[in-house]
Amino acid sequence: MHSMTGHPRAIIESRLPHVAVSIISVQVGAAIATTVFVQVGAAGTVLLRQAFAALVLLVIARPAVRGRSTADWLHIVLFGLTFAAMNLCFYEAIDRLPLGIAVTIELLGPLGLAAVLSRSARHLGCVILATIGVLVLGRGIGGTGHVDLTGVLFDLAAAAGWATYIVLNRRVGARVSGTDGLALAMAIAAVTITPIGVHAGGRALLHPAVLGAGFAVAMLSAALPFTLEMHALRAVPPVTFGVLMSLSPAVAATVGWLFLGEHLGLGQVVAIGCVVAASVAATTGSGPGERVDPAGVDVTDQDSPAVPGRGSIGSASTSRPHSLIDCTAGVSGATVTDHRSGA
Repeated sequence: MHSMTGHPRAIIESRLPHVAVSIISVQVGAAIATTVFVQVGAAGTVLLRQAFAALVLLVIARPAVRGRSTADWLHIVLFGLTFAAMNLCFYEAIDRLPLGIAVTIELLGPLGLAAVLSRSARHLGCVILATIGVLVLGRGIGGTGHVDLTGVLFDLAAAAGWATYIVLNRRVGARVSGTDGLALAMAIAAVTITPIGVHAGGRALLHPAVLGAGFAVAMLSAALPFTLEMHALRAVPPVTFGVLMSLSPAVAATVGWLFLGEHLGLGQVVAIGCVVAASVAATTGSGPGERVDPAGVDVTDQDSPAVPGRGSIGSASTSRPHSLIDCTAGVSGATVTDHRSGA
């Protein structure tokens, strides 16, 4: 029996663990990042992650710098600035919030964009359900107290950055072939965050243990998920992939409990469940003639040209904004299913 993607079921099932490991890797990378905050701050940790990720991608992609139009560079620069701002805001959020709560709140970005783009009652309902869950989290129901307001604001800014990333991902992918756009944007993000990161981390950024942790964060949050997801997406149907990725908040909460000792109350667990349910519903709720990406974004009415060579992967990733595949799928010739999460 074959799936709708044309791959035998056995092959699909054999690659599902790749998706699971990818999800866990991203969250473990975020957990390790929080342990570096004491030495170099959230901004310094973002600098290390961006710098190592950009270095790896530049070596692999070797992007051409010349021969690009002003409009191309404008989009690439905006893409890079979005990377820097989004990741900085998210790391500032997880410096103040439990990992599971931070990942849950950030999911409002793609869900909100899905509602705006699709204009469907189903997606609007998903956003309402997710918002209820976030409001419950904000009240700290069932936990040890109220959630840090500054952390929530940083997280909402990261969510807005994720939504912006989704839009820019599609537009950069329409203008720049291969992974060139991603590699250049990553380099710009690293340069942009450098002054803030150096100010926050100072000489501690050069400590071998800190460098090692930063490299681990970059690999766990970017390189490993990128490899696994690229392999999995060649066989796993987009909807299946999206449903699995919708479990990221639950995985983040579990990783936070196991590695960081973060305990959530029953009310907060229920709230996270509401957001997960909303994401799953948005992922699986496409109607006839409507294509919804794994993050729930309707892409039937795209305002940008088709990406040359589309179809080499079959779907963009639905992992968090902090996995390379999220961008690469949009700029390397895969189906443009707008998802954010730069490395």
